Amino acid sequence: MGFEGDHARVWLLIDDRAGNRSQVLGVARALGLPFEIKDIEYTAAAALPNYMLMASFSMLSRSCRVNLAAPWPDIVIAAGRRTAPVARKIKELSGGKAFLVQIMHPGSSGEDDFSLIAVPRHDGMGEAENRFTMTGAPHGVTPESLMEAHQMWAGKFDHLPKPHVALIVGGDTKRKKFTPDMARELGERTAKLVREADGSVLVTTSRRSSPQATSALMEALGGVPSTVFQWGDEGDNPYMGYLSEADHIIVTGDSVSMCSEASATDKPVYIFAPRKLTAHKHGKFHKDLYAKGYARPLETAEQLEDWTHKPLNAAWEVAGELRKRLNLD
Repeated sequence: MGFEGDHARVWLLIDDRAGNRSQVLGVARALGLPFEIKDIEYTAAAALPNYMLMASFSMLSRSCRVNLAAPWPDIVIAAGRRTAPVARKIKELSGGKAFLVQIMHPGSSGEDDFSLIAVPRHDGMGEAENRFTMTGAPHGVTPESLMEAHQMWAGKFDHLPKPHVALIVGGDTKRKKFTPDMARELGERTAKLVREADGSVLVTTSRRSSPQATSALMEALGGVPSTVFQWGDEGDNPYMGYLSEADHIIVTGDSVSMCSEASATDKPVYIFAPRKLTAHKHGKFHKDLYAKGYARPLETAEQLEDWTHKPLNAAWEVAGELRKRLNLD
């Protein structure tokens, strides 16, 4: 590459999906080079398949296209299918010099335009020169961010008995439903473990948690001492506070990102993944976490146990591979 270290111009393509944003920022911060954020705004044309869009800005809003102009970057980091045509167009306009880093597979159309494609190991994709496999999803939960959260949230749950158990709840996915019955089972299993430990539960739900499932969960938790933050509640979201302050973490297995972020701590992590909620690929990911000691299945937990593990963050894996390929120190 024709640059050295801090002299590189790095663009991050950030679209409207929070998971994509977290993964791109996680890799960029782990890489450690200065970067510029380019906000990506789509039109309806972004729904077209990438083999039709090719290398193009045609699916972007006018204001977004204006913001994508020379001088062109040395490195582009993006995530998700919809950013792929944008990254390819930037490379074309740079005279083929831009080094494209794509998190998650961009689709077969134009795959060779990407310098590094980071895909989860559980996707089971074959080997390729420009492909790199990682455990889970990159994210921004680091020792530094956990320390910042600790400074903000320390002592705020002291009115609740210990151990504190964070309960991180997802919900419906594109093909699977997080039903009230599943939520009730999660609540009952959590309540049993917490009661036996004379502890309390720190609950947070997501935008995918349906009102019906949330209601069933809260009913099943019963009178267990708790604090609850439901998606859309006013005030500071305590998600990072829960990760930093909890003694144990229980997380639903519907989200690779949530499981990855929980495993970024060194605390005991239990995954709730009933068969009807768990996609085949997600099941492979959970088994990988269990085999490597990052997590355990909630269904096998008879009591809360104290154990530890190395923090997991695929952003560090991707950044390390990227620095190697760019010949950076």
